Amino acid sequence: MYNLWRAGSSLMPVPFRDGPLYTRRMRKRLSPTAMSLALVRALEAGAVRDEDTSVLFHDLSLIEERVRELGEAFPADTLHAVAVKANPLRKVLRHIETLSKPGTGPLLGLEAASEPEFELALSSGFTPERIVFDSPAKTVRELGRAIDLGVHLNMDNLQEVERVAAMVAERNSAPTGGFGIRINPQVGSGTIGATSVAAEYSKFGVPLKVFRSELAEAYAKNPWLTGVHVHVGSQGCPMDQIVTGIRAVLDFVEEVNAATGGRIRTFDMGGGLPADYGQDGFDAPDFTRYAAALRERCPELFSGRYRLMTEFGRAVHANAGFAASRVEYVKPQGDIRTAVIHLGADMFLRKCYNPGDWHHAFTVCAPDGSLKSGGERPYRIAGPLCFAGDLPGRDVVLPEIEPGDWIIIHDTGAYTLSMWSRYNSRAVPAVLGFDSPDATGGVIVLKRRERPEDVLRFWE
Repeated sequence: MYNLWRAGSSLMPVPFRDGPLYTRRMRKRLSPTAMSLALVRALEAGAVRDEDTSVLFHDLSLIEERVRELGEAFPADTLHAVAVKANPLRKVLRHIETLSKPGTGPLLGLEAASEPEFELALSSGFTPERIVFDSPAKTVRELGRAIDLGVHLNMDNLQEVERVAAMVAERNSAPTGGFGIRINPQVGSGTIGATSVAAEYSKFGVPLKVFRSELAEAYAKNPWLTGVHVHVGSQGCPMDQIVTGIRAVLDFVEEVNAATGGRIRTFDMGGGLPADYGQDGFDAPDFTRYAAALRERCPELFSGRYRLMTEFGRAVHANAGFAASRVEYVKPQGDIRTAVIHLGADMFLRKCYNPGDWHHAFTVCAPDGSLKSGGERPYRIAGPLCFAGDLPGRDVVLPEIEPGDWIIIHDTGAYTLSMWSRYNSRAVPAVLGFDSPDATGGVIVLKRRERPEDVLRFWE
């Protein structure tokens, strides 16, 4: 683990030392004190400028802790392909690549769900055999590039299997990458329908109950088809449901292997483990608990007969990030106080459009970044966009808020900036990286703030 300091655009390591805020024990979430201190350090270092009305932060040491825990929970040869879509920042992806060195860390890769994500993975230093390419709409050109490079390719449907079979047959040499079929185990939806992908109907994968025999036939007639892929859902799907889905597909795999002499050797169990966003009464499972549940209910996966893959995104990144946005105005209306900030549905699409399904906690800091306390009252946190639902926070009890203060939004490391909306054409904020703000390290720029000309260029 390292502290990071500004030195051009590089990540410069110096030895980590434990401090009062962090220990080598696994952290579930960043504390308000830790986030405040990171903001203070950034302000003091001049990394936050007057025009930076909002700034995003990522704790790179917490990302490292998560992937190391992931590596320790599963067999050493498991490929942990971190989902690019959760956090596509190239410097973060490159940082993840540095954590995967022979003999020093887990075997890490990236999961890509589009051609640009695929190219991001390659340009961030990941070799093809450490890239998993998933998408329900892969074109012939995209498939051909994936086959020729030798990435692991998960096919979404039986038509795609036929397309790939024809492309494999056209080539003079055997493919070097792996191939799997995404199977929908049809174990039901979680509490958030929009992120549940294993109901009786799903836009993803081949439904197991409906096409069991057709799936078995596809494996029997294609000797290059040696993998399987399952993904139950994301936030809102409990761990038990995820394990149940994996068990259902594993039963099918065992049947196929009995009939084909062990054709299927790679088992991609996807991701989807829910993250802790600070909701009362919710105990998010960690990777160790998840692996223990799999060992109990799916022991065949750990028998040595299968090479395992995972595709976690939210569980790796969410708790490692936070956003800080400056308060521009505080508007009173009877008992309601509305604090107007510079981030809203442009970054928090899901929270603003479906507030009952998504949660973020808030902390108030003074203009210098120090924590505020006392005088608590309910506030609505309003974003800058031109529609009434642009409310990242509704009736949140917080200390007295004044113009110039900072509102910190917790747990923003995943599926926030990657879902950025261009509505109202607001600039993407600067993104800073830090490593253990209790130690002597500073911050680095992971992505500079967009300039007006960058936004204009987007619309050309």
